[in-house]
Amino acid sequence: MEGKILILAQGVTVAASRYRILQYVPYLTEHGLTCDVMDFPDTFAQYARLYAILPSYSCVFVQRKRFHFPLLALFRNRAGRIVFDLDDAVMYHNSLARSPYSRTRQRRFENMARASDVIIAGNSFLKEEALPVNSNTVIIPTSIPVERYPIKDYSRKKDRVTIGWIGDHGSIHYLERMKDVWNDIGRRFPGKVELKIVCDVFFDCEDIPVRKVQWSSHTEVEELQDMDIGIMPLIDDLWSRGKCGLKILQYFGVGIPAVCTPVGVNRDVVIDGRSGLWATSKKQWVDALSRLIGNDLLRQDMGRQGREILEKGYTMEVNAPKMLDLLKG
Repeated sequence: MEGKILILAQGVTVAASRYRILQYVPYLTEHGLTCDVMDFPDTFAQYARLYAILPSYSCVFVQRKRFHFPLLALFRNRAGRIVFDLDDAVMYHNSLARSPYSRTRQRRFENMARASDVIIAGNSFLKEEALPVNSNTVIIPTSIPVERYPIKDYSRKKDRVTIGWIGDHGSIHYLERMKDVWNDIGRRFPGKVELKIVCDVFFDCEDIPVRKVQWSSHTEVEELQDMDIGIMPLIDDLWSRGKCGLKILQYFGVGIPAVCTPVGVNRDVVIDGRSGLWATSKKQWVDALSRLIGNDLLRQDMGRQGREILEKGYTMEVNAPKMLDLLKG
């Protein structure tokens, strides 16, 4: 049982699962831990199987999900050490809701936090939310395996500057609500710029070409290297402050600058004027993008500095030893 870890993930193909824990499994295994991975239970049979095997593990890593209270009490009773990983503001409604506040979400989060031996928060906002409930809360930021992200070939000549966004269908509304910005850029730079969306759902714009690319884990790095500017628009609300900036880390991985809304971890990762540009209003977004579209050397310089920021604190290689220590207890 000692050194045997059970990982309860949202799903093995979910980006948060892959980057928050699954990428660490080979490293953890090399350093003496035995890691078994299960999807978080959804049916009675799956819960029954989980509770049956819990005593055989020294530690259970729960990635983001929360148990309902009656099931949580049994889980706490049968599990050894519980590590709860928090990479979203699960105590609030998302940005599409009329109000972020939810008593049910807050209660379920607090119950899960109290039942856990340690909480891993993806950023400082999430740590601040967790600390009043569980003082044993530490930050391990979302990280990427740097060796998988070669810097793009800046010497490659292109007819258009590619403004790129990568993400899932749950976040594309942040991008779509700013169609006025993308259309304005298209009118300013006719025939010289395009918007590239890497996702599984898409939308069209009237005045800028939209290149729609189906996301695939096999091609995502190549699609990122094809971008010239990465974007991460957000809404300044409680849900968005819990986001952990994976898009920006991927942009920095291939050496391209980011233009972002300075909310939550974006303020920590993107240094305004150095590794990218902050933008809140429509004018700021248009001005920031225009500045980068017209200066390829500036894009290269900011992209390289973004890569340096990534390598100092947001790589799997840097954070794997921290994860190992926490799971060993």
